[in-house]
Amino acid sequence: MSALLRQIPANIPQDIRKIRIENSHLTELPRGSFENVSALEYLWLNFNNITVMHIKSLEYLPALQELRLQGNKLSSVPWTAFQDTPTLKILDLKHNRLDVLPEHALRYLPNLTYLDLSSNQLTIISRDVFYNWPVYQRSQRTEGQIEAISNAVLALHDNPWICDCRLRGFVQFIKSVGPPIILMNSYLTCSSPKFRTGKFFHEVELNSCMKPLTSALDTNLTVPAGLNITLTCFVQASPSPAVWWTYALKLLRAFNVTTEPISEETVRSELLIPAARPTDAGNYTCTAANFLGNTSVAINLRVVAPWASTTPRGWAPIAPAEPGAHVEVRIAKQTVYGITLEWFAAAAAAAEPGETWYTLLVGRYDAAQKDTIYIGPGVNTYSVTDLLPATKYEVCVAVRNQAPRKGQCVVFVTGSDVSQMEQREKLIHIVVIVCAMVLAVPAGMYACTAEALPGCLARCPRACPRRRRGGQAQAAGSKESTLDSIPAGSEDGLCRPEDVHSTRRPPAREEPGKTRPPHRNSADLY
Repeated sequence: MSALLRQIPANIPQDIRKIRIENSHLTELPRGSFENVSALEYLWLNFNNITVMHIKSLEYLPALQELRLQGNKLSSVPWTAFQDTPTLKILDLKHNRLDVLPEHALRYLPNLTYLDLSSNQLTIISRDVFYNWPVYQRSQRTEGQIEAISNAVLALHDNPWICDCRLRGFVQFIKSVGPPIILMNSYLTCSSPKFRTGKFFHEVELNSCMKPLTSALDTNLTVPAGLNITLTCFVQASPSPAVWWTYALKLLRAFNVTTEPISEETVRSELLIPAARPTDAGNYTCTAANFLGNTSVAINLRVVAPWASTTPRGWAPIAPAEPGAHVEVRIAKQTVYGITLEWFAAAAAAAEPGETWYTLLVGRYDAAQKDTIYIGPGVNTYSVTDLLPATKYEVCVAVRNQAPRKGQCVVFVTGSDVSQMEQREKLIHIVVIVCAMVLAVPAGMYACTAEALPGCLARCPRACPRRRRGGQAQAAGSKESTLDSIPAGSEDGLCRPEDVHSTRRPPAREEPGKTRPPHRNSADLY
């Protein structure tokens, strides 16, 4: 008990009659696990981690009478392994993971008096499993005869039984079974389908299985564009079928499909097509399948515009315009290959915004006909993409079936390419920066420069020729200038040739008694 054994010990004495290894770490029963203990009668291997049982794991155990494998992890059992244990009377397999019981499972257990298959994962069992059991066959042969037959206890409770047509034969067996076969718990309950969950076997009447039969109320539908369309098909089948929809050989998304039972053998499947467009027209196929086969029904859908699909040049009215039904349109965003429109319906059109439909007419400016797009209620924005670059387009928005009015159309030109738009944006940035720099220069700088430059240029032609003729600089006399901060010597420097080397004149001495003119600040010039 609770030993850290990972395999059956090999040194078990040959005369051992009972082995009990529980709460250990056994994971499998390999071939010939007990070949040296042929006298073994009781084998208890409860609450281990056994997941695999070899078909010859019980070889050399002809005297085995009791095998307990409770609380392991067996998902299947090699039932033919019991050919090596003809005297087995007790087989305990509860609290495992068995989900299948083949028809020959009990064929090699002729002397069984206790079989526990409770608390497993059994969902469907054929009645032939028990019809092939030698214990049941003996009870049928000796019915009405005085012959002692040992009772056989059968435990099948606490399994997730699916009570549909596939379990019909087994339910009939449970209802009719009697001694010598005794049910440990005769109140077997259904786990599914939902409308039978929790019901006892003796409360349900199951019908025979049936291949799916699909039908539709209308296989040809014509609907206006923009409406939400629901396609419906009905399926009669047993057991409940799997239902799916296809369009143009493509499986449609499951979140648009709802399937629910409306009776014991009938289900309804609905496919939702939101805001149907002309491109949604075609054949929609509803297919149902169960283990007996599959059938399908096709529904042809035709989507038509509630008014004309195109408008000729000049936007001729399609229907009389409703007074006050005006739509204000603007471009919210523009890219190289498209635009995003926003609109607002005023006056009568906005009276019932939840029921107002819109029509978008999109096309090249010079095109005689425009493409039509229908927009459902509650939507006031739309993006037009995949347009040609460097092309003039016109987009109009109208309410319902009205013709667009003045102000409800937008004319725009797409860009030639992305680089052109980027260059245009860079140029705009440069112009803005230059303008900001120019505006930041004080106005006084312009005045100073404008007055000083003409004075200098006027004296240079008179001074420069005298220098070339005389060979030496002549005093220019007293020079008056508006800007006394610019020395007169600077004018000589402007006119002096580069190849003439002249000595700098010493600064003039101030005459005694002569007053120096007061210094004027540059601010006084203004």
